[in-house]
Amino acid sequence: MSIVKINALTVPAEQREVLERRFASRAGAVESSDGFEWFELLRPVEGTDQYLVYTRWRSEEDFQAWMEGPMKAAHQGGGGGGGGEGGAGGGAERPKPAASASTVWSFEVVQQAAPKQP
Repeated sequence: MSIVKINALTVPAEQREVLERRFASRAGAVESSDGFEWFELLRPVEGTDQYLVYTRWRSEEDFQAWMEGPMKAAHQGGGGGGGGEGGAGGGAERPKPAASASTVWSFEVVQQAAPKQP
């Protein structure tokens, strides 16, 4: 079954809009990666300043290939986005991160369910 990676980003209130805009501008950067299955950016509603970046992958190998290829290039200014905070692009001066901390959690999917079709 699939694997899930959740990146917990600590984002100060004044940086929330910046973070969401960066993710919105990533426009398809991860979706064409081999083994990619799902992405969600989860905004905290109450009780925390952590956003969760949820991605699901066919395998750990697919995730690692994305990390070492497209995601790495995007965060070094060589690509058009695709992870972390949506990638900064290839500008001469990189903008400061919107998040003040980041922790990645890894999970294996052992059970799943979808809505029943009528």
